[in-house]
Amino acid sequence: MDTVVRLSPFLSVSPQLSETDIGISGALGFRTILNSRPDGETEGQPTSAAIEAAARRHGLDYRYLPVISGKITDGNVEDFGKIMAEVRGPVLAYCRTGTRSTSLWALHEARHLDPEAILKACAAAGYHLDALRPKLEARWTGEPAGSTPAPVGATGMGPRGYDVVIVGGGAAGIATAASLLRRRPSLAIAVIEPGDKHYYQAGWTLVGAGLFDRRKTERPMDRVMPSQVTWLRSAVAGFEPEHHQVVLEEGARVRYRTLVVCPGIRLNWDGVEGLRETLGRNGVTSNYMFDLSSYTRQLVQGLRGGRALFTQPPMPIKCAGAPQKAMYLSCDQWQRRGVLSDIDVEFNTAGMVLFGVPDYVPSLMSYVERYKARLCFGSTLVAIDGPGRKAWFNVKQDDGSMQRVEKGFDMIHVCPPQTAPDFVRASPLADAAGWVEVSPETLQHPRFGNIFGLGDACSTPNAKTAAAVRKQAPVVAENVLGVLDGKGPRALYDGYGSCPLVVERGKVVLAEFLYGGKLAPSIPFLDSTRPRWLGWFMKTRMFPVLYFDFMLKGREWLAKPQRLPHQPTAHEAAAACDFSDSAASSKGSR
Repeated sequence: MDTVVRLSPFLSVSPQLSETDIGISGALGFRTILNSRPDGETEGQPTSAAIEAAARRHGLDYRYLPVISGKITDGNVEDFGKIMAEVRGPVLAYCRTGTRSTSLWALHEARHLDPEAILKACAAAGYHLDALRPKLEARWTGEPAGSTPAPVGATGMGPRGYDVVIVGGGAAGIATAASLLRRRPSLAIAVIEPGDKHYYQAGWTLVGAGLFDRRKTERPMDRVMPSQVTWLRSAVAGFEPEHHQVVLEEGARVRYRTLVVCPGIRLNWDGVEGLRETLGRNGVTSNYMFDLSSYTRQLVQGLRGGRALFTQPPMPIKCAGAPQKAMYLSCDQWQRRGVLSDIDVEFNTAGMVLFGVPDYVPSLMSYVERYKARLCFGSTLVAIDGPGRKAWFNVKQDDGSMQRVEKGFDMIHVCPPQTAPDFVRASPLADAAGWVEVSPETLQHPRFGNIFGLGDACSTPNAKTAAAVRKQAPVVAENVLGVLDGKGPRALYDGYGSCPLVVERGKVVLAEFLYGGKLAPSIPFLDSTRPRWLGWFMKTRMFPVLYFDFMLKGREWLAKPQRLPHQPTAHEAAAACDFSDSAASSKGSR
C-alpha cells in the first residue's frame, strides 16, 4: 500500500491491489474501490469477484470498469465519469500499474481542466502521460483528436525515440541493458517494466525448504535498474513493428531503433480447474509464487504422515528441475525428522522421462529410490478440489489414450502450466506456438531484423533458466550494437543452460548443458553428473552474488559470447583489393 498516490482530494490510484490491501484501504479512509483491470491479464492476479467480496466484507463500495490495455475508449472515459458521480469518496482506483486509472482521470478532467495542469499533477504522482497531450488538448478545446497518440521519445516526446527499447525488467531485461551500457554508455535505452519489485526466483525453492531467507530474493526495481536507462513504468499492450513502435497500456507509443523483447513467462494458474481458488490454503502450494514459498515450508514442516503430491506440467516451463527439487528437499526434511516412512510421496509429470538430459538421470533416480518416491509419467494435473483434498490427473495410457485419475492428498506442490504473455502471443512477433520467434543462435527475429528476444518468452529450444539468460544477454547486446552500426549479428548463443538440482541439504547435481543435451560443465575435471557439496556451495552462496553483482551489472564472467569470423564490408573488401593490387605492382617494379 506504499504505492498509493493522490491525484485529487476525491481520487487516489494504485497498482494491483490484493484482498489484504482492501482492508488496509478501509483503514486509510477510502470508501470506494474502482477496478479498471480486466480479469486474467497476468498470473496471480486476483479476480474482480474476489476483490469485490473483500470490499463488501470491509463495508466498501466496489465498481468494475475493465479497460483493455492500450485501448482506452471515449466510452471508457464517459463510464468513468458516471461512476465518479455516483460513488462515495474518497475513491481508490487501480489497474496493473495505476497508469490506466490515471489516464481515465486525466481524460475525464480534460473537459474542464487545463491539460498542462493535468499532466503536472500526473507527473507529480509518478505517471508521465505526455503521450496523451493531443487527446487531452482535444477534449479541452472540443476539437477532434488524432487516432494515434504521439510516440514517446528519448526525452519524453519526439520523433527520434530510443536507440534500444527493452520490454521487461526481469533478469533478461536488466542484464541486457547492463551489457549494452558496458559496451556503449552513450546509448539511449528505455526499459518498459510495470512492476516495482525484482525477484531472484532461483531462490524460492530453497525458501520453500526453509534454507533461504525470502527477503533476500526481493529487491526494489529501482535498485537493480541501471541508472543510465529510462524506466517506463507501464505495461505493454502490443507491438507495431512496421512503425518501430511499442504500444503501452495507456495507448502511448514508444519508438525504437532496435527492440529487445524479454517479458518473462506467464504462469497460467487458471490452466488447472479450481487451482487459483485454493492456492495458499487447504494444503495446496507452489514455489513458483513468491508469496507461497513460505507456505510450502509450513506444510513440509507440519506434515507427519499422509500423501504428498508434486506435479510438473507439459514443457516448456521455467526451470524444468524446480518441481522435482521441491520433492527432493521435502523428502530430505521428512527423512531427517524420521517421518518419511509415513508419507506416500508421488511425482506426477506430464513428461515421459525424469530429466531431459539423460546423463543426469542415474543420479536423480538414486534419490528417487532413496526417498521411495513413486514416479507417475504422462500424468498431467487438470483439476483440484482444495477443501476436499482431491486432485484429478489426465494419465496417458500405453495405447496413447488419456484416463482421468482421482488422487487424494494431504499436501500438493503444483507447478502451473506456462505460456508466453498474452500480448506476445497475439502479436506479429510470435511463432506458431506463441513465443517470440528468434534464431536459436543469434537471437534475432527472422522477420524483423531490428528485433531480438531472449529469456523465458523466446522460442529457443533450451532450458528456461537464469543461467541461460546469463549467456544470452551478452549475445543480444553485441548483436543489437551490430544492427545499430549497420552490420549483421556476429555473436552466437550455443544453447547453454544450467539447472542446479538440489537433491538433499548440502548436495547438488549441477546440470549444465548446451543445445542437444551436450554436457557443458564449468569445472571440466569434475564429473558434473554426480551430487556434490561444491554445487551446494555455489547454489546457496555464489549464485545469488553472481546474479545481483555480476549478471545484473553487465559483468560477464564466464559469459563472453562466441563470435562468427569477421566478414569484411564491401568498402573494406575494395580497400583490401586496392592495397593488394598496389603491393603487387610495387613488388613487380623492383
